[in-house]
Formats: sequence, structure tokens, C-alpha cells
Amino acid sequence: MATVTRTWGSAPHGPGASMLVSAEGRVAGSVSGGCVEAAVCAMAEEVLADRTPAVGRWGVGDGDALEAGLTCGGTIEVLVREITPGVPLGRVAADVDAGVPVALVTSVSRGGGLAAGGGTVTGTLGDPRVDRAAALAAEGMLGRGVSGLVHGSAGEPDCAPRGELLVQSFAARPRLLVFGATEFARPLAGIGASLGHRVTVCDARPAFALPERFPGADEVVADRPDRWFRAHADGVDAATAVCVLTHDARFDVPVLALALGSRAGYVGAMGSRRTHEDRLARLREAGLTDGELARLKSPIGLDLGGRGPEETALSIMAEIIAERRGGSGMPLTAGSGPVHGA
Repeated sequence: MATVTRTWGSAPHGPGASMLVSAEGRVAGSVSGGCVEAAVCAMAEEVLADRTPAVGRWGVGDGDALEAGLTCGGTIEVLVREITPGVPLGRVAADVDAGVPVALVTSVSRGGGLAAGGGTVTGTLGDPRVDRAAALAAEGMLGRGVSGLVHGSAGEPDCAPRGELLVQSFAARPRLLVFGATEFARPLAGIGASLGHRVTVCDARPAFALPERFPGADEVVADRPDRWFRAHADGVDAATAVCVLTHDARFDVPVLALALGSRAGYVGAMGSRRTHEDRLARLREAGLTDGELARLKSPIGLDLGGRGPEETALSIMAEIIAERRGGSGMPLTAGSGPVHGA
């Protein structure tokens, strides 16, 4: 497993991004979007041969980096180590599939590994004190959704990790809630799924809420949007995007009133500017405050000049990503900072 541990400047992926390389040369994942993968594969072959972890660093100013292809202007550091049966990847895979946050902790210089999350620990780094410190560090970083290196603390020698530990956080998939099983919802569910979302499509009309119409969705539900949202409100968090596409005030207003008062990080609704003004009036009548209404993205999506369901879905997902990542939504040519944000 090759994992990005540090980055400087503009880097395609942040700490935690990983690539698996098998003894047969099969590759899954990426550490640089294609820039230095060939060089990392060569290093992985050496690690598999001598079973000694190795650290590589590539930057745009290095001749080796230019030869490897890292020309984006940044520098990345990559840890390559052998994954043995003692590393609990099975626990990690099971938790990821179940949507349960989990962190994998491995040593930079030694073998072993442990998985931590929800107060339980699987595996070991070979020392109970190191395991306790690693589990505490993993829970803290998992709570913030970050990955990276953990250093020992001189102030608490009995609880400090020995040497450097790499913590890889695997947060639960962000949720995409699509209300309205319309033609626009079909490509939106597919694009959302391809970007790693857990997608739910909900519509009060059973004739439209058919799983075969939404192969990218994790679940398709025939229910009133507001009733479904109220029953599942506990699962809505800052990583949840709510898209209301029914374009019918009978369904739009009740579910929007709930979504805008929830922890959802993104709430958008389809419709013209005239529809938006009418919707705002109805939501005010329902008791929503100006602060809550200011959260509503309507008309939904970025102005890409697109046409049709597919291009509209692309504009919606672009706005969701910009909102989640703090993007400006402007063309990259309009800026002067790093292409890849922090």
C-alpha cells in the first residue's frame, strides 16, 4: 500500500490517498492522479522484495519528479509498506461497506496495524501502550475526517506513539437525498453515486419510484418526502446534500421546511426564479426565518449553460462540491492560487 503522508503546494491528492500494488503488478487507487504512479509501483516492487517500508518524495523541482511526471507544481511524500495479514483491512472494508466511520493505523517503520472507530479496536501494532495511544489518535482524527502522520508526545511518554504512525480516516459516505423521481433525478443519482455518495431517491408516486429507473441509487423509496425525511432526520449531517426536484409545492415546501432547519450542508430546489419567489413566500408562511431561507440554493445548480437532464445534473453536483469544498464556482483561469485547494 502506497499512501500520501504529506503534501506541499499544489497536490492532486491529500494525505491518506492510497494505491494498492499486488505482487503480480495489479494496481488499484491513486496517489497523484497519474503523475508518479509508475515510480511508486517501482518502489512497491522493492518493498515487496525486501519487506522494508520506504518513503519517496517527488516535487516539481526535482529531475526525478519531472521524469516521473509530477509537473503540477507541488510536492508529495508517499509511504510504501507491505500489507500483511496482521493489518485488519477486513474490518476496514466491512465498516466502509456498512457506512460506519473507521480509521486504519499503521507504523511508518514497523509492521502490524490496527483499525479503530466507535470505541472498538481490531489488530495491534505490537505494544499495548502504542495501541492505546494509536486508538486515541485515530478516534480524534476520524472525528475531524482527516488523515496524516501522528508524532509522539514528550509530555506523556506512557501514552505517546513510538515513532510515526500513519492514520487513514475512512468517513461514512456523504449522503445525497433526491426528492422527486424525475428525469433529472436519474442522471443526478448516477453522478452522485460515481462521486462516492450514498444516494436515496424518494417520491410519493409509486409508479415513478422504481429501483430499475435509478440503477445508481442505493435505495429508491415510495413515500411522501417530508414523512421520509422526518423519519430519517437523525442521519442528516453537514455532509448531506438535499436536492428537491419535484417542482410541486405540495411536496417541495414541507420537505424543504424540514431540510432547511436540519444540519444538511446543502439544500437545493429546482424551479424557475418565479417559482423560487413563490416558494420563499410559502416557506415564510410555514415559519422559516430569513437565515434558514438564505441557505436555500434555488434555482438549483451552477450556471454552466447546460441543457437537458444530464447537463443539469452535472451543474447540480458541481454546486454541491463547490459548497462542500469551499470552491468559488469560478473558472480556474480567473484565479492565481493553487489549482488543488487545501
